[in-house]
Amino acid sequence: MTGIVSYGVYIPKYRIKPSQIASAWGKEIVDVEKSLGVLEKAVASVDEDTVTLAVEATLNAILPLNFDISKIGAITVGSESHPYAVNPSATTIAGILNLREDLLAVDLEFACKAGTAGIQLLSGLTETKKVKYCLAIGSDVAQSKPSDVLEYTASSAAASFILGSKDTLANILDFTSYSSDTPDFWRRDTEKFPAHGSRFTGEPAYFTHILGASKLLFDKTKLTPSDFDWAIFHMPNAKFPKEAARRLGFTDAQIKPGFVVSQIGNPYSASSMIGLAAILDIAKPKQKIFMCSYGSGAGSDAFAFETTPHLKDFQRKNKNNVQRQIQNKQMIDYSLVARNIINKYRI
Repeated sequence: MTGIVSYGVYIPKYRIKPSQIASAWGKEIVDVEKSLGVLEKAVASVDEDTVTLAVEATLNAILPLNFDISKIGAITVGSESHPYAVNPSATTIAGILNLREDLLAVDLEFACKAGTAGIQLLSGLTETKKVKYCLAIGSDVAQSKPSDVLEYTASSAAASFILGSKDTLANILDFTSYSSDTPDFWRRDTEKFPAHGSRFTGEPAYFTHILGASKLLFDKTKLTPSDFDWAIFHMPNAKFPKEAARRLGFTDAQIKPGFVVSQIGNPYSASSMIGLAAILDIAKPKQKIFMCSYGSGAGSDAFAFETTPHLKDFQRKNKNNVQRQIQNKQMIDYSLVARNIINKYRI
């Protein structure tokens, strides 16, 4: 059975509070953090981008098991902030990591679910034994227009999952997808920042697709929310995933360990994948994990995982787990963020 052989996360150490962003633009700052449920967000340094974040996350996936990366036969990189419009992130990352060249390398885009789409696609290669191991990455230096409401939560981070069928930490029991043409968020190729249609953001977009993919998975696997020990949803803010969990029948206790949005914000393609990593950091063998991603445009991928006895040994060796990286932080002033925006976009 295909599953997760190893995983790693990279969260930049810099943090900023949403209230400081609001203050910098002369906006009302009363209860900004409370209304969003986001206390601070992770910010990439001026010399970091989607590629460097992905490399760091992958190194964190390799180190605990001293994994032989020459066995990786395919790589996908899900992101909506690839450094180049034409020039793949996947080959650059593979080159930095010194992966072999007889390699399937693919960049994926589907807003915030591009990373989980890679897990689905690559699991087919390992399941059919076309390749022995695959690398699925979700990485973003999330884009947001300065002073837009998205700027309060759009953050930076990456997650890397090595997939295979031997000595897995958690097996993929099944997955489903739910997609439609719902224009809640977009950015034309020539535009610097994304735009969003507020009236589509909640019900017709996030909730319709999260609930749609989740219910399809429950029907397909004959599992119910009470059969799962843990659950993760895409986290654009703190309110939406909690409401989705409530509607489906999950409890606050089931989602709490993977609920990282309050501490790091929304790193787009890495959001639900980091939540999954946070759950794997504390889960016990033979526990079931539910995960549902969401990507604007719009679609969701729902997964059912079951952990194995190998997870305990990995947890012991993993020195860069999610909570440790969340706690390793340095608060910065918005002036530094503004300089980075000006330098990157030449505005």
